[in-house]
Amino acid sequence: MKRSLFILMTIVGVLFYSCASKPSDREEEKKEVLTAEVKPQQSEGYREGDAAMDFTLPNIDGQEYSLESLEDNKGVILIFTCNHCPYAKAYEERIIALDKMYKEKGYPVVAINPNDPEVQPEDSFEKMKERAAEKGFTFPYLLDEKQEVYPVYGATKTPHVFVLEKVEEEYVVRYVGAIDNNYSSAEQADKHYVQDAVDALLAGEEVPMTFTKAIGCSIKVKGK
Repeated sequence: MKRSLFILMTIVGVLFYSCASKPSDREEEKKEVLTAEVKPQQSEGYREGDAAMDFTLPNIDGQEYSLESLEDNKGVILIFTCNHCPYAKAYEERIIALDKMYKEKGYPVVAINPNDPEVQPEDSFEKMKERAAEKGFTFPYLLDEKQEVYPVYGATKTPHVFVLEKVEEEYVVRYVGAIDNNYSSAEQADKHYVQDAVDALLAGEEVPMTFTKAIGCSIKVKGK
């Protein structure tokens, strides 16, 4: 009896030590918020080298917009983003800066709001117009109103970036993920994934990092 009790207490002690030695879920979530950690594999959506699907979506200016409608460009910085998400808001100035930095070099920004406005009213088409005017967006801001585009690309967060290179008549994926590695502070970011990708493409070099984990809010889907 004493021997059985001793064995039981030993097992309980080992289990307690194992659980205590692991970092909490909250600590892991905090790490995820602070940095866009590079993951070795991408589970769904487009990968580097895939030909991206074109689309036709409404822009806030009332016109239909597609990749085919771009002229004299070498590629595009395609960003799934929205109005309400604090991560998206934190990156707005950096997205505007990317467009100003690369539009004239052939890589304009195109933003797509993938959220269902019935689920998140702050992401309605009218609110998109207001936000774009308020912030002075210099790029198209489209609504994936049927939510048919973002699943094909594999976007899961706002913001989520896809750098596409124009190769003859196709747009080929060259980078997928975060804009940089510090959503809360542009000044403290020391890895600029999108800039590095576009700079490499403009120089005719290989993109140094083709995939990082996007950090942001989940996409708001009708019925979920």
